[in-house]
Amino acid sequence: MSHTPELVVRDLHVAVEGKEILKGLNLEVSKGEIHALMGPNGSGKSTFANTLMGHPRYEVTAGEIRFKGESVLEMEPDERSRAGLFMAFQYPVAIPGVTVANFLRTALNARVAAGDGGANGKVPTRKGIAPKEFRAMLKEKMALLKMDESFATRYLNDGFSGGEKKRAEILQMAILKPEIAIMDETDSGLDIDALRVVSDGVNALAGKDLGVLVITHYNRILNYIKPTKVHVMVDGRIQASGGPELALELESRGYDWVRGEVEVR
Repeated sequence: MSHTPELVVRDLHVAVEGKEILKGLNLEVSKGEIHALMGPNGSGKSTFANTLMGHPRYEVTAGEIRFKGESVLEMEPDERSRAGLFMAFQYPVAIPGVTVANFLRTALNARVAAGDGGANGKVPTRKGIAPKEFRAMLKEKMALLKMDESFATRYLNDGFSGGEKKRAEILQMAILKPEIAIMDETDSGLDIDALRVVSDGVNALAGKDLGVLVITHYNRILNYIKPTKVHVMVDGRIQASGGPELALELESRGYDWVRGEVEVR
């Protein structure tokens, strides 16, 4: 019996303020896979990420997004999250006064209280995770990600460097255990050390229970995170797909050759 990918996007058309940005996008991502979605600025990559998570500014005009066999188009962002979708943001927001640990425990409790993805109408199973159990989990995940434990006591993203903000997103991913994680240009603005930290984190979490969609403009993160598949997005559609070698071809030839092939068709 063939496995249906957890995330299935079919002929997706999306408009922002009446202007069509995505023009028939198709993509499938399964758990256990790492997909890289590459493309020049303005090709629609971030529009796609925001649409997947249900940002209200992005209007789906045609097509479908199915997650674990169900349409997510009517789901609110928190329902999508509870169902097992996760997005690491390009520009995470600072929340002064809320520690990393408290934020993560609240987020986890919201998921637990919903009864394993409340989007499926399941009855809440428990009130939330016990503080002791949570502390043990947090300690374990921070060790896995080689993070100093003092990080958990700081206010979320408040005065964090770019690398620390991205690290906090990876820790959130480790605690919430999504089935499909979308990383929207997580590598932008990072120096090489921070890039390595983020990549090591993703590699530590990757496995049969997690599918990852890495959205990026640059090839350099793919030197550290090895994708199963690489997709090239130009003008609101995926115009080429292939293995990791496609990213290397983009590095040497740029995006214009993909554009050229599209125009020839």
